[in-house]
Amino acid sequence: MRIDLYNSSASQIGSEPNSKRVNAQNLPSTEADSVDRTTLTSGSGSVSALVSQAMSSPEIRQDKVQSLQQAISSGQYKLDPDQIAGAMIDEHA
Repeated sequence: MRIDLYNSSASQIGSEPNSKRVNAQNLPSTEADSVDRTTLTSGSGSVSALVSQAMSSPEIRQDKVQSLQQAISSGQYKLDPDQIAGAMIDEHA
């Protein structure tokens, strides 16, 4: 599944001018008790902030690279061939 953050149709949910809102306070008490309610809010501001943060972060995280290089050179980085093979098999199963 692909989420397109630049698709404007997702930000227009609930903003249609003729959309009706069901308000449990306006219904008779027997119906108000059994009404399911949901609220859709536009999180486009927070999504935009997250997108800009992700786009401004470096593609290569140099701190991670240096940490792995140090672990490999010191002999602390160990690979488990059985675990690697199992993960490869699980991915293709």
